[in-house]
Amino acid sequence: MDGVLVDSEEFICQAAVLMFKEKGLEVEPEDFIPFVGMGEDRYIGGVAEKYNLLIEIEEVKARTYEIYGNIIKGKLEPLEGVTDFIATCKQKSLKIAVATSADEVKMKINLAEIGIPLETFDAAVNGLMIKNKKPDPEIFITAARLLGLKPEDCLVVEDAINGVEAGKRAGAKVLGVMTSFTKKQLKEADWVSKNLSDYPPEIFLPIH
Repeated sequence: MDGVLVDSEEFICQAAVLMFKEKGLEVEPEDFIPFVGMGEDRYIGGVAEKYNLLIEIEEVKARTYEIYGNIIKGKLEPLEGVTDFIATCKQKSLKIAVATSADEVKMKINLAEIGIPLETFDAAVNGLMIKNKKPDPEIFITAARLLGLKPEDCLVVEDAINGVEAGKRAGAKVLGVMTSFTKKQLKEADWVSKNLSDYPPEIFLPIH
């Protein structure tokens, strides 16, 4: 979701910075970079650990989402090519899933804000449904199972290094999009494109 369907990284970072400020801690946006794509437990928790701040993760996460929900109103839109890409998948009768490390509340906020109903997808996996976060492959293995497919018959679309690794470890083919990282950083992906409007056509060829 984040970095593939919508670029909300700036806003969740801003919300987390403001939450930490309420706790009396000044943190920098750069502090969050190592934890991108790992879900908010690690995204927030990793920064708290860096500064040796003891937190109650559910409490600070809820407050971060509250701030986030207020600051994104009218500011989010689908990334380039997203709606056409989804339409193409539907035209090809392909099953699609949204698989995000974010909690369900953030998934629903983002999809509602960009005008893509959750019902668009044949399955949805959020961070609360999985135990092991990316780069562990559990999230994509779970998504494939909910679609009734084997991971090796699926294409994972990812923008983060941890996500690319998770997709490959699941056994799927991976398309990396350069929302958050460079082509060189996403080199482990099978294909890399600028966004979902300039992907190579062979991503839709049968995998076997």
